[in-house]
Amino acid sequence: MKKLVYLFLIITIVACKETKKENTESPEQVAVEKTDVKLYTFDGGTVMVNNLELFSQDTTYQGQTKEFSDAFYVVSHPDGNLMWDAGLPEGLVGLPEPFTDPSGAFTVSRKDSLVNQLKSIGMTPEDFKYIALSHTHFDHSGHANTLKNATWLVQEAEHDFITSEESQQNNADNYNAIKELTSVKKLSGDFDVFGDGTVVIKSMPGHTPGHQVLYLDLPQTGPTLLSGDLYHLYENREHKRIPIFNFDVDQTLKSMEAFEAFAAEKEAKVYLQHQKEDFNKMPKAPEYLN
Repeated sequence: MKKLVYLFLIITIVACKETKKENTESPEQVAVEKTDVKLYTFDGGTVMVNNLELFSQDTTYQGQTKEFSDAFYVVSHPDGNLMWDAGLPEGLVGLPEPFTDPSGAFTVSRKDSLVNQLKSIGMTPEDFKYIALSHTHFDHSGHANTLKNATWLVQEAEHDFITSEESQQNNADNYNAIKELTSVKKLSGDFDVFGDGTVVIKSMPGHTPGHQVLYLDLPQTGPTLLSGDLYHLYENREHKRIPIFNFDVDQTLKSMEAFEAFAAEKEAKVYLQHQKEDFNKMPKAPEYLN
């Protein structure tokens, strides 16, 4: 009987040790997986704002101009690749001169195509599981249709807005830029893309009905927020200035408050997507290929 008790104690001790070993290794395995998630920033063109006054409700920027960057981003994750935003229309690539819209407010240009830029990280448009746009304005949806095999992650309010009969008639270019994205996952608020907290879409409406921003928690960058068009300028973030063409001013202000609270909670670095200085700080290929 004593031998049986002794044998039972030995088996119990060994089992406990194995359990402790498993629990010790689990966080390390998760950490290794997170290091496999990488962010790449690409040049989606340049926007010369000839009338900066459009970007405030008052006359603060009267008579001023500003050159905006127009980035798009690739998140490489073991469970699939995500593209965030899609730059300016690819029809601009190869034009002898930048294009100025009929109103004269914007002069736009784009040097390189999506396909050519993806080659630098060994990808093609077919390699993407998801595409998500901060919103559906022309400078964020330029090459979206090229990823027609990917699933479009879009707030339901944004999808209803851009696919409405009114948009198809009055904003045909914006609608046509996304009309081939037929695999759609409609969102109703925040969405953890891969379920592990590394890539989270945050609903921040106001600029458009379903505007959203992107939160990243990667070893490569640390906690990071890509602002979409919640803010275009550092000054607009500091003073909560809102463009005159925003869909809803009150909604924008609420989103700004929520954004800042979340950024403080996560101690996140904030990158304004149209600020050239922030574009230059972001990781580019082939810097993070290895």
